[in-house]
Amino acid sequence: MNACTDASATVTTGTVDLLGILSASLALSSETDIERLHRRVVEVLSAMTGATGVYLVLWNDDRQEWLLPVSDRGTVPVSATGHEPEVPMSVLRYVHRTSEPLVLGDAARDDRFARDPYFADAGHCSLLAVPIFSRGALRAVLLLENRLLRGAFTVERLDAVKLIAGQLAVSLDNVQLYAELTASRARIVAAHDQARRRFERDLHDGAQQRVVSLGLQLRIAQAAMPPEFGAQLNHAIAEAVEALEELRETARGIHPSVLAKGGLEPALKTLARRSPVPVDLDFRVEQHLPEHVEVNAYYVVAEALTNVAKHASASAVTVTAEADAADEVLRVTVRDDGTGGADFTRGSGLMGLKDRVDAIGGRLLVDSPRGAGTSLRAEIPLTEQSGTPG
Repeated sequence: MNACTDASATVTTGTVDLLGILSASLALSSETDIERLHRRVVEVLSAMTGATGVYLVLWNDDRQEWLLPVSDRGTVPVSATGHEPEVPMSVLRYVHRTSEPLVLGDAARDDRFARDPYFADAGHCSLLAVPIFSRGALRAVLLLENRLLRGAFTVERLDAVKLIAGQLAVSLDNVQLYAELTASRARIVAAHDQARRRFERDLHDGAQQRVVSLGLQLRIAQAAMPPEFGAQLNHAIAEAVEALEELRETARGIHPSVLAKGGLEPALKTLARRSPVPVDLDFRVEQHLPEHVEVNAYYVVAEALTNVAKHASASAVTVTAEADAADEVLRVTVRDDGTGGADFTRGSGLMGLKDRVDAIGGRLLVDSPRGAGTSLRAEIPLTEQSGTPG
């Protein structure tokens, strides 16, 4: 077993090791992702009880169904997995009905459960099932089994698992709250980006077109007037041209039209071309990227290049964008050879970028030792993130 084994003392027959339970509870309390929480539960309780199988099965009261944590998929209904024998449904229904823990010396020989397909190939199976409640409502059932020993789970071990179940109730609430917060932040970011895109489109189709039309009308009027009078319109035409450029620059800052028209690569090339510090762009993305991924990657690079120009005193920047299909993540890295010393607390816009990337389930890392340049790396998921326990 891994570090969780070291952190958890073995619960021997007749003895509840409170220190081990405390260590296990602390390990579980730090998890905010349902799949990681499930994995940690398996590690902790396998080490504490000697169970050969540990399962955390979630109950969704709204949909009236059982859910299983699945790697990279959040949770899925047991009925949708096509493998219901992976959990003993008869035991789950029994605990759901009675709301009481269940200790079985050999479930495969118990008339109440022996016909469950889950036990079809079991010579014998000690079983421990503990319901987990939050605010009086069933949230999950914790199942432990041992197919090596009959009567493996004693009353003392039940007490230990019930204490862990109390922590799990809190942890499941934390997972749900964190997932809801992440989803809320993602909706805010998406709404903000949609508003910027709509504002940019309205600005382009409205004010910019009116200024262009005004400039054309002034030139037509200038051509129709005697030269000595037409010269007086030059200043007005110049003002209209300058106003148009300012509007275009403002529109680019609101939402880059090149991103919507051509995708991420030409948008990053435009940023590199406009940067006052020379930029070497290494773009290694061959697949089509979801819109929210491109938008967030663009703003990461845009803000990073702005910081380099304003604060880094750098002579060169390297921007790398690489899609990792195996990990389903886009990695965007911006490195400069400047003065370093950047961090999230110095008001350079990095905290806003971190919030943006965190909101879509990614992460933003900064390595910026003083005098050795800055490396900023964003990891942006290529798929929508799911983590609610149901």
